[in-house]
Amino acid sequence: MSSAGEGAALQPSDSDLWVLDLWKGYASGQPVLRGVNLNVPAGSLVAVLGLSGCGKTTLLRAIAGFERVQRGRIALGTQTLDDGRVYVPPERRGIGYVPQEGALFPNLSVRANIAFGLSRAQRRTSVVDELLELVGLVPLARRYPHQLSGGEQQRVALARALARRPEVLLLDEPFSSLDASLRATVREEVSALLRSQGATTVLVTHDQEEALSLADTVAVLRDGVIVQQGTPAELYSTPVDAPLASFLGAANLIEARFDGGWAHTVLGQLQLNPDPTRAPGLTHGVVIVRPEQLEVRPREDSIANGLAGEVEQCRYYGHDALLHIRLDAPDGKQVLLARVGGKQALPAGTPVSLAAHGPVTIVE
Repeated sequence: MSSAGEGAALQPSDSDLWVLDLWKGYASGQPVLRGVNLNVPAGSLVAVLGLSGCGKTTLLRAIAGFERVQRGRIALGTQTLDDGRVYVPPERRGIGYVPQEGALFPNLSVRANIAFGLSRAQRRTSVVDELLELVGLVPLARRYPHQLSGGEQQRVALARALARRPEVLLLDEPFSSLDASLRATVREEVSALLRSQGATTVLVTHDQEEALSLADTVAVLRDGVIVQQGTPAELYSTPVDAPLASFLGAANLIEARFDGGWAHTVLGQLQLNPDPTRAPGLTHGVVIVRPEQLEVRPREDSIANGLAGEVEQCRYYGHDALLHIRLDAPDGKQVLLARVGGKQALPAGTPVSLAAHGPVTIVE
C-alpha cells in the first residue's frame, strides 16, 4: 500500500504510467492538483476516486496532454510526456481518451464512429470489424447514436478509443449517465472487455462501489492530492484517516486506548492492524470498525460478553440489511451500524446483543 508523498521517490519502469509530483492550476485561483503521485502498472485498471471538484478530470486531461503541467512529470515507461520542458502532444502519446458522455458523432454510423481517426489504410483492414465483434455491436453497425441505448453508446465510444491501439486508456466517469439498472451490467461488460485486451486503464469516478469493485488498485484524490493508493481491500480495511474511512463505506468510528497491539474500546479488546506510520507511543485515538465486523443476535440468544442494545432502525436491501443499534448506556447516545444478512434483518425496537471482531485500524 502506498499513500501520498511516496510516488516522487519511485522510478518509472519500462511500461508503467507514472505521475510524479504533479501540480496544475488555472489563472482564476488556487492549484487544482497539488503534488499528485500516481502509479498505473502496465495492464492494470486503476481507479482515481474522489468527490466532484477534487481534480479528477484535470488529472486525466493532463495525462492525455490536453492540459500542460506546471510542475512535476508525467511519464509512460521511461518516456517523459510532460515535465514543463519536454512536451509530447496528445496525438503522439499513444493514449486513448473516453469523455464522460462518450462524445459520439451524431451524423456518423456506429461503424463510422469507430473508424474515425484511422488512416485509409487502417480502414481497409479488418480492425473495425474485429472491434464491432469485440464489443458485441455487429448487428448495430449501420445505426446512428440516437438509435442506441446508453450502454451501447458507451461501448461504441470504447471501441473507437481502442481502434488506435493505445498504450493507455483514460475513462472519465464513463457510467455516470446510465440508469442504475443498466450501470452495473455495462461496467462489468466494459471491465471484462478491457481485461481481455490487457489494456492499461485509468478510470476516474466519484462512485465508491464502482472503484472498489472494478479496479486492481484505487487512488483516492482529495483536494488535489492522492491521499492513499492501494488495492480495494487495503483501502477499505486500512484507510489512512477517518474521512477516508467514512468515504469508502459505512463505518463506526470508536474511541480507544492502545496497549501492546490491542485497542480497548466500548466493544471490548480488539486486535490492531500493524501500522508503521503511527507513533509507537500512541496511547489514545480512534479506530474504525466496519458494520460487517459486528455480530448481532436477538437478546434472548445473547452473545457471551456481548453488549446490550436495541435496534433503532433497519435498512433492508434484500441480500443484506444495515441495522442502527443504540447501545444500552447511561448517556444513551452511542449508535453503531451493523451489517447482517437479509434473513437476519431485525425490526426497530428489537433488543439485541452484539460483539465486535477485529482486527481494527487506527484512523485518528
